[in-house]
Amino acid sequence: MTITLLKGNTVTTEDQKQITLLYRQLNAQIKQLSVKKVLERDERSAFVVCRIENVIVGMAVMAIYTVISGKKGMIEDVVVDEKYRGNGIGKKIMQVLLSEAKNRNVTELLLFTGHHRKPAIKLYEGLGFTLKQSGLYTLKTDTLSNR
Repeated sequence: MTITLLKGNTVTTEDQKQITLLYRQLNAQIKQLSVKKVLERDERSAFVVCRIENVIVGMAVMAIYTVISGKKGMIEDVVVDEKYRGNGIGKKIMQVLLSEAKNRNVTELLLFTGHHRKPAIKLYEGLGFTLKQSGLYTLKTDTLSNR
Protein backbone atom coordinates (compact mmCIF):
# COMPACT_ATOMS: atom_id res chain seq x y z
CA MET A 1 0.00 0.00 0.00
CA THR A 2 1.30 3.46 -0.90
CA ILE A 3 -0.25 6.81 -0.07
CA THR A 4 0.84 9.63 -2.36
CA LEU A 5 0.09 13.25 -3.01
CA LEU A 6 -0.78 13.72 -6.68
CA LYS A 7 0.62 16.63 -8.65
CA GLY A 8 -1.05 17.89 -11.82
CA ASN A 9 1.88 17.05 -14.05
CA THR A 10 2.06 13.44 -12.82
CA VAL A 11 -1.55 12.35 -13.36
CA THR A 12 -1.79 9.64 -16.00
CA THR A 13 -4.74 8.62 -18.14
CA GLU A 14 -4.94 5.42 -16.08
CA ASP A 15 -5.01 7.46 -12.84
CA GLN A 16 -7.92 9.50 -14.21
CA LYS A 17 -9.81 6.36 -15.23
CA GLN A 18 -9.37 4.74 -11.80
CA ILE A 19 -10.32 7.92 -9.94
CA THR A 20 -13.44 8.32 -12.08
CA LEU A 21 -14.57 4.79 -11.21
CA LEU A 22 -13.74 5.19 -7.52
CA TYR A 23 -15.58 8.51 -7.23
CA ARG A 24 -18.73 6.91 -8.61
CA GLN A 25 -18.88 4.85 -5.39
CA LEU A 26 -19.23 8.14 -3.52
CA ASN A 27 -21.61 9.88 -5.90
CA ALA A 28 -22.55 8.53 -9.31
CA GLN A 29 -24.79 11.52 -10.17
CA ILE A 30 -22.21 14.31 -10.05
CA LYS A 31 -20.42 15.20 -13.25
CA GLN A 32 -16.72 15.03 -12.47
CA LEU A 33 -13.96 17.43 -13.44
CA SER A 34 -10.72 15.92 -14.67
CA VAL A 35 -8.06 15.46 -12.01
CA LYS A 36 -5.65 17.59 -14.07
CA LYS A 37 -8.22 20.42 -13.95
CA VAL A 38 -8.55 20.06 -10.17
CA LEU A 39 -4.76 20.19 -9.83
CA GLU A 40 -4.25 22.98 -12.37
CA ARG A 41 -2.81 25.13 -9.60
CA ASP A 42 -1.32 22.69 -7.11
CA GLU A 43 -1.08 25.34 -4.37
CA ARG A 44 -4.88 25.55 -4.22
CA SER A 45 -5.49 21.88 -3.57
CA ALA A 46 -4.02 18.65 -2.27
CA PHE A 47 -5.12 15.35 -3.81
CA VAL A 48 -4.15 12.19 -1.95
CA VAL A 49 -4.55 8.66 -3.28
CA CYS A 50 -3.93 5.21 -1.88
CA ARG A 51 -2.69 2.54 -4.25
CA ILE A 52 -2.57 -1.19 -3.75
CA GLU A 53 -0.69 -2.98 -6.52
CA ASN A 54 -1.02 0.06 -8.84
CA VAL A 55 -4.79 0.30 -8.33
CA ILE A 56 -6.19 3.45 -6.71
CA VAL A 57 -8.40 2.22 -3.86
CA GLY A 58 -8.83 5.43 -1.89
CA MET A 59 -8.71 9.19 -2.28
CA ALA A 60 -9.42 12.54 -0.68
CA VAL A 61 -9.08 16.14 -1.82
CA MET A 62 -8.45 19.32 0.13
CA ALA A 63 -9.27 22.68 -1.46
CA ILE A 64 -7.20 25.49 0.07
CA TYR A 65 -8.36 29.09 0.19
CA THR A 66 -7.60 32.28 2.09
CA VAL A 67 -10.21 34.56 3.62
CA ILE A 68 -10.13 37.27 6.29
CA SER A 69 -10.50 34.65 9.04
CA GLY A 70 -7.46 32.73 7.85
CA LYS A 71 -6.16 30.11 5.49
CA LYS A 72 -8.66 27.27 5.32
CA GLY A 73 -8.85 23.81 3.89
CA MET A 74 -12.08 22.15 2.79
CA ILE A 75 -11.77 18.37 2.65
CA GLU A 76 -14.02 16.69 0.12
CA ASP A 77 -14.39 13.58 -1.99
CA VAL A 78 -13.13 11.17 0.67
CA VAL A 79 -13.80 7.66 -0.59
CA VAL A 80 -12.30 4.20 -0.14
CA ASP A 81 -13.23 1.39 -2.51
CA GLU A 82 -15.96 -0.67 -0.87
CA LYS A 83 -13.79 -3.82 -1.15
CA TYR A 84 -11.07 -2.21 1.01
CA ARG A 85 -13.11 -0.40 3.67
CA GLY A 86 -12.41 -1.16 7.31
CA ASN A 87 -8.64 -1.53 6.81
CA GLY A 88 -7.53 1.93 7.97
CA ILE A 89 -7.02 3.33 4.47
CA GLY A 90 -9.31 6.31 5.06
CA LYS A 91 -7.42 7.20 8.23
CA LYS A 92 -4.04 7.01 6.49
CA ILE A 93 -5.26 9.20 3.64
CA MET A 94 -6.67 11.74 6.08
CA GLN A 95 -3.44 11.78 8.09
CA VAL A 96 -1.51 12.72 4.93
CA LEU A 97 -4.02 15.54 4.26
CA LEU A 98 -3.72 16.77 7.85
CA SER A 99 0.07 16.81 7.54
CA GLU A 100 -0.18 18.65 4.22
CA ALA A 101 -2.52 21.22 5.81
CA LYS A 102 0.01 21.85 8.56
CA ASN A 103 2.86 22.13 6.02
CA ARG A 104 0.86 24.71 4.07
CA ASN A 105 -0.02 26.75 7.17
CA VAL A 106 -3.75 26.07 6.94
CA THR A 107 -5.39 27.48 10.08
CA GLU A 108 -8.67 25.54 9.99
CA LEU A 109 -9.95 22.42 8.26
CA LEU A 110 -13.57 21.99 7.30
CA LEU A 111 -15.49 19.03 5.95
CA PHE A 112 -19.02 17.88 5.78
CA THR A 113 -20.55 14.45 5.55
CA GLY A 114 -24.02 13.00 5.62
CA HIS A 115 -25.41 12.16 9.05
CA HIS A 116 -25.98 8.60 7.83
CA ARG A 117 -22.26 8.02 7.15
CA LYS A 118 -21.51 6.63 10.60
CA PRO A 119 -18.07 5.10 9.79
CA ALA A 120 -16.91 8.38 8.22
CA ILE A 121 -18.11 10.38 11.23
CA LYS A 122 -16.27 8.01 13.57
CA LEU A 123 -13.09 8.45 11.49
CA TYR A 124 -13.30 12.25 11.48
CA GLU A 125 -14.05 12.48 15.20
CA GLY A 126 -11.16 10.10 15.89
CA LEU A 127 -8.88 12.51 14.04
CA GLY A 128 -10.06 15.43 16.20
CA PHE A 129 -12.80 16.97 14.06
CA THR A 130 -15.82 18.29 15.93
CA LEU A 131 -19.33 18.99 14.69
CA LYS A 132 -19.78 22.70 14.11
CA GLN A 133 -23.24 23.97 14.95
CA SER A 134 -23.99 26.00 11.87
CA GLY A 135 -26.18 25.84 8.82
CA LEU A 136 -24.78 24.85 5.46
CA TYR A 137 -26.60 26.44 2.57
CA THR A 138 -26.13 25.56 -1.08
CA LEU A 139 -27.12 27.13 -4.37
CA LYS A 140 -26.47 25.66 -7.80
CA THR A 141 -25.40 28.57 -9.99
CA ASP A 142 -27.12 27.15 -13.06
CA THR A 143 -30.40 28.10 -11.33
CA LEU A 144 -29.51 31.80 -11.05
CA SER A 145 -31.02 32.74 -14.40
CA ASN A 146 -34.38 31.50 -13.11
CA ARG A 147 -34.57 34.13 -10.34
